[in-house]
Amino acid sequence: MRRVLKGLVLVTLLLSGCAQVGKQQARSTSAGSLAELEIELPVEKLTLKNGLTVLLLEDHRLPIYSFYTLYDVGGRYESKGTTGATHFLEHMMFKGSKNYPPGFFDRFIESSGGSNNAYTSFDSTVYYQNMPARSLKTMIDLEADRMKSILLLPEAFESERQVILEERKMRYENSPRGKLYLKMMQEVFEGTPYGGSVIGDIEDIEGLERDRMLEFHKTFYAPNNAVVVIVGDFDSNDAKSWLKKSFSNIEKNKNLQKLKDEYNAPKVYETQTKFNREVQIHGQSKKPVFMMAYKGEKLGTHRSYVLDLLSSMLGGGESSHLNQLYVQTTRPPLSSISVGNYNLKYNGVFYINGELLDGVSLAGFRKRLLKDSLRFCEDGLSERALQKTKNQYLVGYYKELNTNAGLASFLGLRENFFGDYRYYQKELKTYSSIALDEVKETCRDVFSDKQQIFLSVWDKHAETKDEGEKNE
Repeated sequence: MRRVLKGLVLVTLLLSGCAQVGKQQARSTSAGSLAELEIELPVEKLTLKNGLTVLLLEDHRLPIYSFYTLYDVGGRYESKGTTGATHFLEHMMFKGSKNYPPGFFDRFIESSGGSNNAYTSFDSTVYYQNMPARSLKTMIDLEADRMKSILLLPEAFESERQVILEERKMRYENSPRGKLYLKMMQEVFEGTPYGGSVIGDIEDIEGLERDRMLEFHKTFYAPNNAVVVIVGDFDSNDAKSWLKKSFSNIEKNKNLQKLKDEYNAPKVYETQTKFNREVQIHGQSKKPVFMMAYKGEKLGTHRSYVLDLLSSMLGGGESSHLNQLYVQTTRPPLSSISVGNYNLKYNGVFYINGELLDGVSLAGFRKRLLKDSLRFCEDGLSERALQKTKNQYLVGYYKELNTNAGLASFLGLRENFFGDYRYYQKELKTYSSIALDEVKETCRDVFSDKQQIFLSVWDKHAETKDEGEKNE
C-alpha cells in the first residue's frame, strides 16, 4: 500500500456556479439554487462480457490521463485469522505478475514521468496512476496482468510482511491518536467486520500464508468485481480496443455474488456494543485526546447526508460552533476540536474529537461536554451556518471535478459503491432538500438519547491488557 483510507465520506457537493473540464459542464440558472444545478459528464460506460465495468471520459487539454482500478473488496471481507489480508494483498500487487517481473511496474511509472499509489478501506481497494498519454496501452496491460496472474514470490511476500508490521506499529501502537481511533472502531463496531483495523491484527499479519492470499486474490480480483476508470487525453476507440484485448481473456468469478450476499447480510453489521460508557486508553500522549462517538448511519441514506451537514456546521473550521465554544474563547479548555461523520457501506459513526489543554480536568470536561451537547442544536445551528456549509461543499466539489484524478475517483467511487457513476445527481437533490429544521431534529436525536461512548488516550491512564476500560 501505500496509504490507508479510513473510509469513504461523501462530503463533496453542491450549490451554484460554473466549471468546465473538457466537454463536461456544470451550470445553474440562478445563484444559490442547488435544485437547479445541472452536472453533465459525458462518460462512456461499457461492460465487458466477463463483467468488467469501464468508464471513459476524454479530456484533451493536456497530454496526460488518470487510470483508476477499483475492486469491491475491503477489510470487512475478512474474519479472525485473516484480518489484514486485503491490505497485504494490495502491497503485493506491486511485486510482480506473470508477464511483468518484480520491480517493472514501479520502474515503468517512474521512467514515464508518472505517479501511482493505492489504498485499502473497509469497503474497497483502489489503485491509481497519473500518466503521460503515450503510456496508456502498456498501463492497461499492466493492470490486466496483475488482475489475472499475480506472483506473490515467497521472498517478497515475507519482506512485505515486515513492512506491514512496521506500518501497523507506526499507525497504531506508536501513535496515540491512531490507538484512539482503533479503539473507537473496536468499541463502536464490536462484533461486526468493521470492529478493527484495515491493516489487521498483529497475530493475523504474522500468520497469513501465501496460499491463503492467492485464494483471496482469485476470489475477489475478478473482472466482475472491478471498475476501471480512465479520464484524460486518449482516444476512446483505442482505449476500448486495448482494454478488450488485455482484459477479455480473464475469467469472471461465477460464484462471487453468492459469496458476497453472505458477507453483505444486514445482520452481519449489527453491532453488539453497549453505549453510554467511558473507555480509557494508556498512550504516549502528554495531554488527553478524546473521541465522543455516537451511533452513525451507513453510506447513502438520507440521514447520512443530514449528518454530513451537521458535522460540518458544528465542527468544520475555526468559525464553527464547537470551535468558538471550546477553542476560540477567552478561557479555552481545548487546543483543537473537530466533528466527523464516518459513513461506511453498512454502518457508520458520528463523533467529536479533540485535545485538552494543560491543567484541564478530563473528567470535568467530559461532564461539561455531555451537558453542553444538549444545547448544540439550538445554539450552534442557523440558516447562515447551513448555507455556509453548502457553499464549502461546492468549493470541494468543483475542485474534485477540475482534475483528471479527481474526476476518475469521483466517478469510480460512485460506480463502485452504488452501481451508477451518476449517483451524484441524487446527492445533489438530497443535499438541496435538507432544511435547517431537519438538521436540528437529527441533531437532537444524536445528542439526547445518550447513545455515546467517550474514549480518551493519555499517558496518565492505567496501562492494562484491556486498555483500561471503564463502564458506567
